[in-house]
Amino acid sequence: MKVTTIAIDLAKNVFNVLGMDVHAKQLFNKRLNRIQLIEFMQLQPPCDVTFEACYSAHYWGRKFNSMGHHVKLIPPQHVTPFVRGNKNDKNDVMAIFEASLRPHIRFVPVKTEEQQEVLMLHRVRERLVRQRTACTSQIRGVLVDFGICFPQGYMTINAR
Repeated sequence: MKVTTIAIDLAKNVFNVLGMDVHAKQLFNKRLNRIQLIEFMQLQPPCDVTFEACYSAHYWGRKFNSMGHHVKLIPPQHVTPFVRGNKNDKNDVMAIFEASLRPHIRFVPVKTEEQQEVLMLHRVRERLVRQRTACTSQIRGVLVDFGICFPQGYMTINAR
């Protein structure tokens, strides 16, 4: 039988890969490291590849799209209800496959590198603004102990 859907449980080093045919019959369920996963996916005919939209998902999505596969990223909250039994890689990958079959699931589009770069810059800037605010609040609090008081805000400290 020909594999029509591959579900992958993403991780840092070891990935669980489940292959199913058109009748939802399991063709394989194996654990692969990063290099093995790339080599394995290059050998597979173009098919649907589904996994959770978690860290590294967009990287793998771009990688598999370039190999000719059709990637579907599923929001993690839609996969959780389908996990049966204890949480482990084999149960997780089966839940990913089952969630991908549901008609009401809205898939996450794979982001380009440029989109991810812009998001990263926004996150870093947000963190820096939060840290600056925390630092100015701390400085104001410490200086009050020395009798120095001034209004809230970064600009009031920056102006002194």
